[in-house]
Amino acid sequence: MKLHEYQAKQIFARYGVPIPKGKVVLESKDIESTAKALIDETGTAIVVVKAQIHAGGRGKGGGVKVAKGLQAAVEHAHAIFGMQLVTKQTGPEGQQVRRLYLEQGLDIARELYIALVVDRDKRQVAIIASTEGGMDIEEVAAEHPEKILTTHVDPLLGLAPFQIRQIAFKLGIREKSTLAAFSKLMTNLYAAFVTEDASLIEVNPLVVTKGGEVVALDGKMTTDDNAEYRHKEWADLRDTNEEDPVELEAKEAGLSYVSLDGNIGCLVNGAGLAMATMDIIKHFGGSPANFLDVGGSANQEQVKHAFQMILSSPHVKGIFINIFGGIMQCDVIAEGVIAATKELGLKVPLVVRLEGNNVEKGKQLLAESGLAIQSADDMADGAKKIVAAVGK
Repeated sequence: MKLHEYQAKQIFARYGVPIPKGKVVLESKDIESTAKALIDETGTAIVVVKAQIHAGGRGKGGGVKVAKGLQAAVEHAHAIFGMQLVTKQTGPEGQQVRRLYLEQGLDIARELYIALVVDRDKRQVAIIASTEGGMDIEEVAAEHPEKILTTHVDPLLGLAPFQIRQIAFKLGIREKSTLAAFSKLMTNLYAAFVTEDASLIEVNPLVVTKGGEVVALDGKMTTDDNAEYRHKEWADLRDTNEEDPVELEAKEAGLSYVSLDGNIGCLVNGAGLAMATMDIIKHFGGSPANFLDVGGSANQEQVKHAFQMILSSPHVKGIFINIFGGIMQCDVIAEGVIAATKELGLKVPLVVRLEGNNVEKGKQLLAESGLAIQSADDMADGAKKIVAAVGK
């Protein structure tokens, strides 16, 4: 689950990570009073107005403005609130700004980059650091890879002091008080990452002020959905306006669904089979429209619901159902597909590959349904048929 910047910073603050003072605006009518309260509290006339959406590149898209004085802050805030913010990560349709974060301006001396991510190959937390804070890290990595420092943390030993010093020296942090502040921040940031079951924490930029303080000027945080059962408080952090409505519907139905940008809907059981199905569709020149895993124990109603979600997308020009019945019964899949197809009406090509438990009964149900369904002998045969049917 992705968090807004202000939510990530609230978590940072709980763990002792320094952040600028800021206030959230949820309704446009509160803009002026919130800006005035921030200026009165901080004693500074510099206010940074930040759009809160689940995407990077907000500044380049016009979603971050620095204002001097109350009137300028209010004008910028009203201009940003409600706008359709377009960035590299939102796509051309953009994302509507429904929340703002007003933050005090700081006297910045240097901008750095710090991120903590899970390196699944090494099964360790990787700390990525760079002197190029405020820049797109992808561009820095491509054009100046020597400016990217990666440090892996042993999960049993944790983040060691010598590792923090190595990172600090590479970033040019040597002054004693600043080094101490950086060490404390990194220790606390790592503690937040582990304890809060994060999969990503990014601070870009991490700033060193002219007074030698080290402050998280920005904050991005993504939590691991697999740990949701340990964090009941996450329900209050979720912003459904920022999430794909079909993915939310799938989550409520107990299905795993991810929207993609292709035109072939995929209904499978098992994440591994889903990945293989998408790969083989791409291999034969097609493009998957989704990742939809009904799991190994789905019932007829869940299969029907999954099929309905696929058919609801205007981008889907064909559907490939690829089921291996280990725990799952192939006849249950067939009954769900037949029920959904009859209820919604099938207007696109449908290819079905069934294998495993009750496969003959499942194939018989599909054959006797009277529906326009192509049967596939195996996964490759099914992929070829659906790619041909949609015309790539």
